[in-house]
Amino acid sequence: MSLDQTLLLSDEVRTAKAEGRPIVALETTIVTHGMPYPENIETALAVERIVRAAGAVPATIAIMDGKIRVGLTAEELKHLASLKGVMKLSRADLAFALSTGRPGATTVAATMIAAHLAGIRVFATGGIGGVHRGAETSFDVSADLYELARTPVTVVCAGAKALLDIPKTLEVLETLGVPIVTAGQDQLPAFWSRESGLPSPLRLDDPAAIAAFVAKREEIGTTGGVLVANPVPLTDEIPASVMRGHIEAAIADAEREGVRAKAVTPFVLGRILELTGGKSLATNIALVKNNARLAAEIAVALR
Repeated sequence: MSLDQTLLLSDEVRTAKAEGRPIVALETTIVTHGMPYPENIETALAVERIVRAAGAVPATIAIMDGKIRVGLTAEELKHLASLKGVMKLSRADLAFALSTGRPGATTVAATMIAAHLAGIRVFATGGIGGVHRGAETSFDVSADLYELARTPVTVVCAGAKALLDIPKTLEVLETLGVPIVTAGQDQLPAFWSRESGLPSPLRLDDPAAIAAFVAKREEIGTTGGVLVANPVPLTDEIPASVMRGHIEAAIADAEREGVRAKAVTPFVLGRILELTGGKSLATNIALVKNNARLAAEIAVALR
């Protein structure tokens, strides 16, 4: 089977590509693993509306029926959310899901791969994976970091998920040569919080400047992607001083229950949701929407 048969673009995405219109890729783990129902579907649909309102076309990506689906309808999103045994796909198992017909939701790494195959240059997500705490003994490092080093897609996020070891994540990204640009401030954001306590390697203050940077990298043939760290809006953030205690408690619970590998992040996020009385979910939704808006503006400026 050829790539043309495996890569299935929706009519809207195919038309946008033919007309040279800006497109923003969107992942689906937010639907299957990242948020509870009905917030998962409501957020996914709201994010698509935000992308359209900013002048771009949303391309939500998932693996269904042995195809890389680029652009899902509302009904298809709901169907994906209702399925049992949906795989959480990264680079290692993307082809497995395609070859076996298993349904799969795409992580940052898998979405980047699919977006690049479809010729999409910008991708909006919530937060990237990174170096897990204790990685010096567990060697638990997300494939997202290595995908950023090899795949030329600009990823707009609210920083690495704050449950990770952010300083080590920053060090790995710098070692891999991944440019990290923070939008509008000098300090790296930390997902639910606007500040991580770490200085950002680079800062740009508007979508046009970010797009110009991305375009210049493409012009000189620099490989890999760009990570754009977009701070959560001030009115929606949970300060780092507050989140720190919740994160430590949730990670301790995961360790006590023996949660490992891909199961760690969903478990910890769920536990943090309980500990914050739902506030972390509201902040998560706000930052995803904020990232979608910026990603669409960058895509429009790149056109």
